[in-house]
Amino acid sequence: MAFHDAINARDLQALAGLMASGHRFIDSAGSVVAGRQACIDAWHGFFTAFPDYRNDVGVIAVEEPVVAMAGRSYCSDARLDGPALWRAVAGDGELIEWQVLEDVPANRQQLGLPG
Repeated sequence: MAFHDAINARDLQALAGLMASGHRFIDSAGSVVAGRQACIDAWHGFFTAFPDYRNDVGVIAVEEPVVAMAGRSYCSDARLDGPALWRAVAGDGELIEWQVLEDVPANRQQLGLPG
């Protein structure tokens, strides 16, 4: 949840502190940003483009090292406003991967989240 909190606070320093050096971000279209600094740069651009974005987690499923989450994103841009799924992979106390997925039954099933 610390990563969600850092996103909602738009806290790049906190995000960087949670990421592994080889951190990967995968967006809902499957595009990948690799490396801590590249991900921080991407988050900076995201926060600039969507200053009112925030998210809220409602359901969490843990099957170490994966944490799957279902919730909702809020944003004045309709493309980012609505139900969302997130997948995090952790290791050695750091976040190795962060993925955003479309909230559809197949993704929920794959993540072990209730439908």
